[in-house]
Amino acid sequence: MKRERLDKVLANMAFGTRKEVKALVKQGLVVVDGVVATDPGMHVIAEQQDITVDGEPLNFKRWVYILLNKPPGVVSATEDNVHQTVVDLLPYEWAVKVHPVGRLDIDTEGLLLLTNDGQLSHSLLSPKKKVDKEYFARIDGPVTERHVQEFAKGIELEDFTTLPAKLEILSSGETSEVRVTIMEGKFHQVKRMFAAFGLHVTYLKRIRMGPLHLDPALAPGEYRELTEEELHLLQNVNK
Repeated sequence: MKRERLDKVLANMAFGTRKEVKALVKQGLVVVDGVVATDPGMHVIAEQQDITVDGEPLNFKRWVYILLNKPPGVVSATEDNVHQTVVDLLPYEWAVKVHPVGRLDIDTEGLLLLTNDGQLSHSLLSPKKKVDKEYFARIDGPVTERHVQEFAKGIELEDFTTLPAKLEILSSGETSEVRVTIMEGKFHQVKRMFAAFGLHVTYLKRIRMGPLHLDPALAPGEYRELTEEELHLLQNVNK
């Protein structure tokens, strides 16, 4: 377990800035293992010790794993000067810690994982792991078996050729509905794959990333922590 300064721990848990936390300690409002703390620089093991602030338990978590149903109009970033970001949707104590694992286009909805676990992020995004992503899409125009076969071979785009992808037709007509599973996550990739055939994606929603599925109980903009089972599945991807 890691020892850290008390004021740093409390600041990271959104009890205030380091200066404000020091003021809380000076007022005698911080208690560690039943003893009033007098030194904001004292070192604690937050996972093991009983820490309260003005009677409120710390409930420290070093690692945070958030499943978000990203709404349209929100960017997959930690900060942006123009648009609302995905971390803006979260409580402050999580928002200051986490980053999105990969990204979804601003108008794309669906599953987005946010965490402060850099090792897990790297593992899920590493091309060597080949973690697949599944999308539901609506297409302006008919999608046919020919497209299914071409997706399975890989689509040649201007800057790269995609890995073989799975295209499942749910309905075909003036507006088609499909599910697409890809191994990469390049910028606008699904849209560009259909555009290669003159087809326009009008709606796109990610419904799965590896073993992690979008929770149907989450409305756009809603989120929850991963379950222990979900986290275990992600940590063991392709092991």
